[in-house]
Amino acid sequence: MNFDKLSLLAKEGDADAVLEILEMYKPLLIKNAIVNGRFDEDLYQELVSTLLQCIQRFCMSE
Repeated sequence: MNFDKLSLLAKEGDADAVLEILEMYKPLLIKNAIVNGRFDEDLYQELVSTLLQCIQRFCMSE
């Protein structure tokens, strides 16, 4: 499934679509949650939250 369709489904509340997007971006989220060589769980959760907010705000409906 392409990202546009996946993001629309996620915006509409499809839990499977949300999980698929989170899995797609998980490596990037983890990479950005490493501070001074240590994984910061709180930062990771903030990044996940921000990604979910972006899906709700910026994904356009058809």
